[in-house]
Amino acid sequence: MREIERLINKYGESHTNKTNILIHAVAVPAIYFVTIALIWSIPVPGFMVAMDITFAHVLAIPTLYYYFKLSGPIGAAMTLLTLASFGLIQLLVMFDISVWMFSLALFIFMWILQFVGHKVEGKKPSFFEDLRFLLVGPAWWWVHWLKRMNISY
Repeated sequence: MREIERLINKYGESHTNKTNILIHAVAVPAIYFVTIALIWSIPVPGFMVAMDITFAHVLAIPTLYYYFKLSGPIGAAMTLLTLASFGLIQLLVMFDISVWMFSLALFIFMWILQFVGHKVEGKKPSFFEDLRFLLVGPAWWWVHWLKRMNISY
């Protein structure tokens, strides 16, 4: 069994209740977005400002490398989610909404929502066992969409 299959199956073990799955379908991509946005909000040195690069851009590279290493389709899908996240950040900036305040509030709300989902499920979140599951969650979310499009992951 490939590593991605093992991780997705293990993650899925604590995500079987329909309410928890629905909560995660919303919260997981939202948390991915706001995590990028919070990292984007960290002040950067002058040379990075001049190149219009943030720490979020820098961290996106090894993160996407990890996803591509697990699976090409997952890597491509996560690239789309990452690009969408940067686009949403630009929308917040365009509408003069504080990226870090908006993201922090949404981050807290979505994590509370996920813990409610796990309370309903009756199982603890997977990342308590292995921190890699913080990255597997978005891949798990994409697997549902890839399967609907008949794309093997």
